[in-house]
Amino acid sequence: MLGRSANGMFWLFRYLERAENISRLIEAGFRMALTRDASDASDEWRSLIVTLGLRRAFEARHGKEYTGPHVFNFILRDRDNPGSVLAMTEEARTNARMVRGGITREVWESVNDGWMRLKEALARPVPETRLGDVLDLVRRQSTQVRGAMEGTMLRNEIYNFARMGSFIERADNTARILDVKYYVLLPSVSYVGTSLDNVQWENVLRSVAGERAYRWLNAGRMDPRGIAEFLILDGRFPRSLAFCYSKLRSNLASLAREYGNEMHCHEILRDADCQFHQATIEGIFEQGLHEFIGKFIRANTALALQIQRDYRFTE
Repeated sequence: MLGRSANGMFWLFRYLERAENISRLIEAGFRMALTRDASDASDEWRSLIVTLGLRRAFEARHGKEYTGPHVFNFILRDRDNPGSVLAMTEEARTNARMVRGGITREVWESVNDGWMRLKEALARPVPETRLGDVLDLVRRQSTQVRGAMEGTMLRNEIYNFARMGSFIERADNTARILDVKYYVLLPSVSYVGTSLDNVQWENVLRSVAGERAYRWLNAGRMDPRGIAEFLILDGRFPRSLAFCYSKLRSNLASLAREYGNEMHCHEILRDADCQFHQATIEGIFEQGLHEFIGKFIRANTALALQIQRDYRFTE
């Protein structure tokens, strides 16, 4: 497969996954802000900007006025924000056009239709009364494209590059939420074990659409250690680190069979697999959750770069 086409598939699905993840973060932040007074709501909106790594860009545009409409419009549609949801969707469509001959009509139409609908919805600033509808639209686009791919695409190298883009991005998102949303945003270690601590952990679950699944498995009990184990090691949850890496392993194995040999990225993935198989939540907390997640994020980034090098494509 030509590197240009592999690149297009990989980044098409990374961008769609990223847009969906951002929409979930906005929804979780909005829920939190609604339950707080004005000062605490401002802190929650600031936390969302920090989580996405946009603090410097946002403050250059709006100063330190962290109001809901300023924050979610900056994240969703601001032209000064190259990481906006609108920009991600446009990039996804550009990549879909680049690989138009390698995807089915259903996949292309899902991408293109979603982009046109979102472009229209974000043509003007979004008020709070329309925020839920816009976020639903973002998630619906991602779901429709995924469904079109699963239902119409051959299970070949094109499919594998698309899936790898999705799961690399999803693992990165879950890890960064665990790291930033809790360790950076909890005001002080003195809050550990308090109601604010519990609320932050519950918000972490909402940010990855995992609240209901976790409650089903744990009879509604909110336990920080249990939540961390669920998001890191539980292979049943489709946004856990373990689940993402099990799918990456499967897709890389398919590529090795198709090309007749393994690459250096397979070795990196095997090393990561060993860490997952040997890890326990007790050991992770003993090592330090922040340290474990930081190491994972660096390894995940290295894996993504090595996949691009091994298969001769770049962003």
